[in-house]
Amino acid sequence: MSTHLDARAPLVLDTRELPRSPGAMRELRRTVPAPVDLGVELIGVPTGSELTLELRLQSVSEGVLVSGTVTAQLEGECGRCLRPINTTTAVYLSELFAYPDSTTAETTDEDEVSRLEGDLLDLEPTLRDTVVLALPTNPVCREDCPGLCSECGVPWDDLPDDHSHEAVDPRWAALGKIKASEE
Repeated sequence: MSTHLDARAPLVLDTRELPRSPGAMRELRRTVPAPVDLGVELIGVPTGSELTLELRLQSVSEGVLVSGTVTAQLEGECGRCLRPINTTTAVYLSELFAYPDSTTAETTDEDEVSRLEGDLLDLEPTLRDTVVLALPTNPVCREDCPGLCSECGVPWDDLPDDHSHEAVDPRWAALGKIKASEE
């Protein structure tokens, strides 16, 4: 069976050295560049930044079970105060890659389970799903971030404790103009 996966691609793993007998295991530690668009609107993994993969590839009766952690640098902005966020995250992933001739491969739809192509598996879709789903949709720089003043748009952390805005009822605005002209 010919494969269209490139064995030299950073997120394509070769399983030839992993025996196809249940219980056989191989550990893998690899640093790879992050793929494009690995994130959500306000936060994500910068393209090309380092992803550290600490994985275990385990032979099971239906395929290869890949499990372990992915550690990545995150960049984005706080959803409350719009300040930059730079942090690190570690997410756990676990995915079965079915052998081409397995019962799992024969009894499931193409998009229901990941599959080996020959001896190669493409970790990128699994990694993308795992990392993106773990990201907050509304990230904050810290849990108690007070956000921005709704009147002037300045971060509350940068404003004095007595900061306020005079709220003038529009019905009294004309009186305020008369008072200002008298002063």
